[in-house]
Amino acid sequence: MRPRNFSSEGVVLARKNYGEADRILVIYSKSFGKLRLVAKGVRKPRSRKRGHIEVFSNLRFSVSGGKGLGVITEAETISDFQKIRTNLKKAALSYFLMEVVGRLTHDEEKNDRLFELLISYLKKVENNQETSLKELRSDFIMEVLVLLGFWPLGKKMEDPDKVLVEITEREMSTIRVGKKILS
Repeated sequence: MRPRNFSSEGVVLARKNYGEADRILVIYSKSFGKLRLVAKGVRKPRSRKRGHIEVFSNLRFSVSGGKGLGVITEAETISDFQKIRTNLKKAALSYFLMEVVGRLTHDEEKNDRLFELLISYLKKVENNQETSLKELRSDFIMEVLVLLGFWPLGKKMEDPDKVLVEITEREMSTIRVGKKILS
């Protein structure tokens, strides 16, 4: 269980507008696993946190909160993966990676190796040529499934997407877009 006030490093998996000026964020943190947090007033034009909490940004953040959703009090970008944001294929693949991690993990289940794997794949996507993005996608699915215990190490995976659908019991929403763009 997480403490009332804490700081950690994380990657923003998803965000959703909430109320007039707030956002609910899903962050995979190094110290606490997947967290759902509120960023108060972040949609206001003068918000200092606004640029730091974009999807697939690696950030250092502080949280204060009680029983419900914690509130992000500070956020500082470590890496915003700018090269990903300017390339449609890389952005589509990165959104897919975020969705895979979000669907396969539970709230507040820490996994250092998964966090490091996610960061390393974001760096690979950012610095990679578009020709091998399909391979990166398949490799990521395989590594995540093995790491989380859904697939035995060393066993060959014929269709990673099919295995992913069987595990999550539904198709990823970013899969349709990603497959069309990457093919």
